[in-house]
Amino acid sequence: MNLVETFAKMSRYPMGKMLFSRAVAMKAPYFKTIRATVEELSATRCVVSMPKRRAVHNHLATVHAIAMCNLCELTMGVLAESATPRSMRWIPKGMTVRYLKKAETDLTGTAEWPTVTEGVKADIVVPVKVRDSAGQIVMDADITLYLSPKK
Repeated sequence: MNLVETFAKMSRYPMGKMLFSRAVAMKAPYFKTIRATVEELSATRCVVSMPKRRAVHNHLATVHAIAMCNLCELTMGVLAESATPRSMRWIPKGMTVRYLKKAETDLTGTAEWPTVTEGVKADIVVPVKVRDSAGQIVMDADITLYLSPKK
């Protein structure tokens, strides 16, 4: 299944993005906890939003750091599924995060896909930036993936 094409088709309809996002969360149920919506998807970029709500608050009533990590992993994962060549597979190896300021609003995560050589085992780094409603970066992450040919 080509996720980019599926997303493009579903996005044309009312609630299409929401339904696409719910289907993604069914594949990996933990992502349901942040109620995220895929807003944009191409072979090189993915944008995912999440609402600020009490269920993802920390003791300061801001978005919890781990909820933001969940947003980063979801954004990267949807992009990796869309961008990884069909002859290859991916698995996360690690994530380095930087919390830059309090997350006091709804958030948007944006991931950018690096250049990949098909058929070659490699570690790649997918950068993800999390912005608040004012466009300020509140967190960024570098997620390392291991890519290898499918057996």
